[in-house]
Amino acid sequence: MAGLHRTRLLALALGTALASLAAAPTFAQTKTVISGGFDVGPGGFQGNFNPMSASAGFTWLSTYYEPLIVYDAKLEKIAPALATSWQVSPDKLTYTFKLAADAKWHDGKPFTSADVKFTLGLAKDAKSGSVFGARLNAVKDVETPDAQTAVIKLSAPNAGLMDTLTKLMMLPAHQLSAIPVDALAKHEWWSKTPVGTGPFKWVKYETDQYVELAANADYRGGKPKVDGLVNRYFKTTATAAAALKSGEIQVSYVEADDAKTFAGNNAFRVVEGDSYVVNYLGFNGDAPLWKDERVRKAVLYAIDRNAIIASLFGGAAKPANCGYVADHLVPSGIEPYAYSPDKAKALLKEAGWDQINGAKPITLLSYYTAPQQVNIMAAMQAMLAQVGINIVPKAVDVATYNGTVYAATPDWTQYPVVYAGIQIGPDPSGINVAINEKQIPPAGGNVARVRDAGVTSALDAALAETDDNKLASRYQDVCKAMNKSVPWGTMWVAKRYGVVSTKAKDLVWLPAPAGGPYDQKAQNWSVTP
Repeated sequence: MAGLHRTRLLALALGTALASLAAAPTFAQTKTVISGGFDVGPGGFQGNFNPMSASAGFTWLSTYYEPLIVYDAKLEKIAPALATSWQVSPDKLTYTFKLAADAKWHDGKPFTSADVKFTLGLAKDAKSGSVFGARLNAVKDVETPDAQTAVIKLSAPNAGLMDTLTKLMMLPAHQLSAIPVDALAKHEWWSKTPVGTGPFKWVKYETDQYVELAANADYRGGKPKVDGLVNRYFKTTATAAAALKSGEIQVSYVEADDAKTFAGNNAFRVVEGDSYVVNYLGFNGDAPLWKDERVRKAVLYAIDRNAIIASLFGGAAKPANCGYVADHLVPSGIEPYAYSPDKAKALLKEAGWDQINGAKPITLLSYYTAPQQVNIMAAMQAMLAQVGINIVPKAVDVATYNGTVYAATPDWTQYPVVYAGIQIGPDPSGINVAINEKQIPPAGGNVARVRDAGVTSALDAALAETDDNKLASRYQDVCKAMNKSVPWGTMWVAKRYGVVSTKAKDLVWLPAPAGGPYDQKAQNWSVTP
């Protein structure tokens, strides 16, 4: 029966994909074009065209926008993008960037240091809708001694600045400065006439169907090898997988189960790698349920993470006992919180769980709606029920989730606990915005309203560290603090999968957090008939 059910689902997905072919752009039928489900899955962000408000979708956004700097295609080192070189002062308070002299906006205007100053000012302004404000608090000024030099001055060292700059897409001052800042976040400019500096430029957006980009013949990195790109929108990953098999698209994120169906097929290349995203149960700091750390620890002991990893991830994940799993960031001797329902029950009894909440339903809010993640939440629900904690998963779209957790006057009863992911990426500083008590909205992204002095102190010390040789030790201290008090119930870091048609040549797709950005060199992508 399970096999029959799976077959029916795939048949339905294939039918949906084929039915959508009529909606494909004529552009893709008359030019040399690479089409993809670039915004499918957790690394995508369908329908969001404003890079200042993007928490994902950078694989696509960085085909027409560019940051100053970017990670290389191995996510190991920072490489040039709009900045060709940079210098950092010994006190880590001054960052000097030399800009590409031949970089131009898609409307032909030169990219200059004035655009850098404008972009950082906009990104710091809460009225712009930027998600980068909290990460740029230390930026006190951007000096522009000449058109090709931008000097970022900090009020205090910030070890995460360079990582932040890899995600901050530069924006054209001459195009956007006339738009009121408080009207910019949802302005039609982003989806109708956006202008970037990247290898492809905007053509059009067909609402909820696709986006077309055309080759930028004047791109400083060389004219792209294809005439354009098309980003197709799919409601499910299974539908995207079916579109890959039918030849409609050449690249997409896929779920692990779908990745298996491409194995051994010489027409496709399966990409597998760590997601760099730690999934966690975020205990709402405003909810009386979790004030006693024994209750939070009981949740961890009650969930058999290894069983979930083996059965639902197919072994393609690692348990996380703090916000990191990289060996150099995890100190020895931390508590592994091995599965023990008996320990969980004992801790709940000590804490007086029957009086705190008992068997009353507790909403578990998440933006994960894919079948695999829904099954994972169901497994956690069943395991927690065995020790007397009654969670009820509620999966919603990203917009609804963000509207709930970022509300100006949040109601903790709407999300006493969340199941989410934090994109740590190559630089561990990324966790700061999500758990430091100074980053509670609207200041930052600490949506669980965690107020943990030990974690905050450890993070502050790591961000202020000016000796690169001591950074790993600082983040080990963060790991120790998280592991000790459990402000989050950290679960695992899973692998992610993508599939690329072998007809697509030199196309770089990585299972990167938030989709990147990374040095994908989209101008070199090509496709054979």
